[in-house]
Amino acid sequence: MIKVLIVEDDPMVAELNRRYIDRIAGFLFSGIASNGDEALQVLKEQQMDLVLLDIFMPNMNGLELLSNIRQQNYSVDVIVVSAARDNQSVQAALRNGAVDYLIKPFEFERLQNALMAFKKRLQLIKKHLNVSQGDLDQQIFSGISQVTIELPKGLDRNTIKRVWDQILETEGEFTAETMAISTRLSPVSIRKYLKHFQNIDLLSTEVCYGAVGRPVYKYRCVRGK
Repeated sequence: MIKVLIVEDDPMVAELNRRYIDRIAGFLFSGIASNGDEALQVLKEQQMDLVLLDIFMPNMNGLELLSNIRQQNYSVDVIVVSAARDNQSVQAALRNGAVDYLIKPFEFERLQNALMAFKKRLQLIKKHLNVSQGDLDQQIFSGISQVTIELPKGLDRNTIKRVWDQILETEGEFTAETMAISTRLSPVSIRKYLKHFQNIDLLSTEVCYGAVGRPVYKYRCVRGK
């Protein structure tokens, strides 16, 4: 089981995150710390695998705590869960080794995706003494490198990045029509790009049938978020 410490000064948010963790197989809620000092004490006394870390906390904020965790060489990974959305906070978190960054408020599915991706990476690293570049690209990194090489005929490299960036900004399911509006592409063009992402396992697709009319295809990002 992957032991998770929640570092959050809002009791209601901490409890919500605890309930989320309890719903995800393979993860064990192992404690709540309401500030940075408490978190460091817990990490000193117990081995944790993952910290869900808020940024806005009294005294020592989350970014300072993350820096302390790295300086003290605690063997634990960190996912930032915060309302902070400024680029300085995001850059500071990533530079100090945060494996993901979730902006509040978020859907349960977004946290589930983050935790399952973390679990997959952890299993890969523990399973093999040495990993190949293919393993890293497929299991650990976003897989966007697969998008930018050997593109099928008719797909433009700049456009595919534009579409992918928009997909990453989209929470939950979307249709080709809504993505066409967001990217300012025609529905015919956007379907080609969505089909490519689906072929390389970056998107899942669900077909929804209504009472009348044509079926609606709903897409969801399954990699790189």
